[in-house]
Amino acid sequence: MFISVEGIYRNGKVELKEAPASLNDEMRVIVIFLSPNCIDLRARGIDEAQAADLRARLATFAEDWDSPEMDIYDNYDAAKSSL
Repeated sequence: MFISVEGIYRNGKVELKEAPASLNDEMRVIVIFLSPNCIDLRARGIDEAQAADLRARLATFAEDWDSPEMDIYDNYDAAKSSL
C-alpha cells in the first residue's frame, strides 16, 4: 500500500502538511526529495505541447501571480481552515 503526503524537510526532519488517515505508528516510509517548483506534468496527463500552450495562455497572469502580495494564497486551505 502506498499513500502520498506532501511535506517539507526542515532542521533534519520531515514535516508533513497533513496527517495521513488510518496509519499505525512507526510505519516504514520512503522519502523522495523533489527539486523546488518541480511538477511532473506527464503524470498529470499534460504533454510538452499542452504545457507550452498553457504557459502561453497564462502568461498574462504571471506578473500578478509572482508578486509578493500573492504569497498569502500559498497556504490558502490552511488559512481558511483556521478561521
